[in-house]
This record gives sequence, structure tokens and C-alpha cells, in this order.
Amino acid sequence: MNPSDLISEGSSLMLFGMGFVFLFLTLLVLVTSLMSTIIDRYFQEPVPSTVANPIPVNSQPSSSDDQGELVAAISAAIQMHRTKKAQAEKRR
Repeated sequence: MNPSDLISEGSSLMLFGMGFVFLFLTLLVLVTSLMSTIIDRYFQEPVPSTVANPIPVNSQPSSSDDQGELVAAISAAIQMHRTKKAQAEKRR
């Protein structure tokens, strides 16, 4: 065998090997993405409740002090929700 034949065979073997690895890795990424989509769609985990003992609130406050406390509680709950949502988005 002369050197040009060896180089030709080596090049074809190299291209075949690189093509096979590229094909395998592409297939691996596609299968992994498909599995992730299936798991997200059909096996969602329930969101745990963070409130252990909810505080009962009267539907109609009896005085302006009660209404002020209700507004303060709602404002605090909204702020807590926004803070948790911002922290969850930072983790992503």
C-alpha cells in the first residue's frame, strides 16, 4: 500500500466515525428533549400549599380598623407572592 491509499482510507474512516458520533449525539439530544416534554406534560408535581393554618377573614369588616388590617394583610400577601416569584425566576 502506498501512503496516499493509507491517507485516503484514514480520512474516510475519520469522516465515517465523526458522522456516526454526530448522528448519535443529535439523536441523544432529540430523545432527551422528547422525554423531558413528556414528563413535564403528564407527570406534573402538585404545588404544595405554604399556608398551614389559614386565618379566617370576615366577609364584611365591622370597622375601619378591621378594613385597614385587611388591606395590610392583602398587601403583605401580594408582596410575599411577588418576592417568591422573583426568586424562582432568578433560579432559572
